[in-house]
Amino acid sequence: MKLTIIAGARPNFMKIAPVIHAIEKAQKEGKQISYRLVHTGQHYDKNMSDTFFEELNIPKPDVNLGVGGGSQAEQTAGIMVAFEKELIANPADLVVVVGDVTSTMACSIVAKKLNTKVAHIEAGIRSWDLTMPEEINRMVTDCLADYYFTTTELAGQNLRNTGVKDDQIFFVGNVMIDTLLANINRLVKPALFDALSLKEKEYIVLTLHRPANVDEAGKLKTLMTEIVDNVRGLPVVFPIHPRTARIFSELGIEADNLFIVDPMGYLEFNYMVKHAKAVITDSGGITEETTVMGIPCITLRDNTERPETCTIGTNELIGTNPTAIKPTLEKLFAGNWKKGGIPELWDGKAAERIISNIFVFKV
Repeated sequence: MKLTIIAGARPNFMKIAPVIHAIEKAQKEGKQISYRLVHTGQHYDKNMSDTFFEELNIPKPDVNLGVGGGSQAEQTAGIMVAFEKELIANPADLVVVVGDVTSTMACSIVAKKLNTKVAHIEAGIRSWDLTMPEEINRMVTDCLADYYFTTTELAGQNLRNTGVKDDQIFFVGNVMIDTLLANINRLVKPALFDALSLKEKEYIVLTLHRPANVDEAGKLKTLMTEIVDNVRGLPVVFPIHPRTARIFSELGIEADNLFIVDPMGYLEFNYMVKHAKAVITDSGGITEETTVMGIPCITLRDNTERPETCTIGTNELIGTNPTAIKPTLEKLFAGNWKKGGIPELWDGKAAERIISNIFVFKV
């Protein structure tokens, strides 16, 4: 069994890491399985250094296609051209894609046109918001895949509603949580924790990067003002996304309790989350991690592809209207936040289930 595993951006590597560890475990048990790890180069990340791979025990890619940036169409086309050459030169029995980045969709199209079967990890999740490029990537990929690994039963039902057959769907759990649980005892306190005199459960972690929140300067300024004015003086630690930084620098926002810091590594950032009073974000993946760590999470989005973080976990979706921030923070400080639970099969063993199921495929 030859697998080609696709990663297009830094979060993808965190999701495929446990899959590769499960493959290596199967190999030690004498199973006939091998893999080739392909990085499309969709996102250039200066932090993707040797240290990054060593820190999380992630293997370096066998090849980096070096596609780089550009418009949605340019990236998609570049990835397809480069990956077609890669797959012809290195045929596989199964192409494994993960998540919802442009590489996920583009490589799925190429594989299917070369008559190679596709397995999609994190299949079936939906925000139903077609203004999000990620939603289109998910939908196209799920139209093409042969096998679907889902994080929840709801994701499986979303697939069935589009005609996917039961024997193609495998409810395995969440590989991102595999990585979190594998590293939860290895988290690293960043230097800024002591430098800012932070205290456990007495600061807020903030992340913002979605266009609805950061592209309009006035909207971003109002959001920031509402946050810093209503956290009762607690420090707000804001590892700023490059997209956000470009606009933020023009706003002249200053507050004694607001600390703008560089993006952090995985182990440092999750240390900050684990010890925070709460997280305010517009990320999807962070809502999963806060749910498992039991940290209150406030999501500034109008929809989510991960509703289980709200119905089961610690996340509350409050929309993008800044007026919703104050009453939500009042609820937090009143001690009325829900305790939350952990969704089914988010137990650190999703990747093992994936590899076990791959062996029964007829590829």
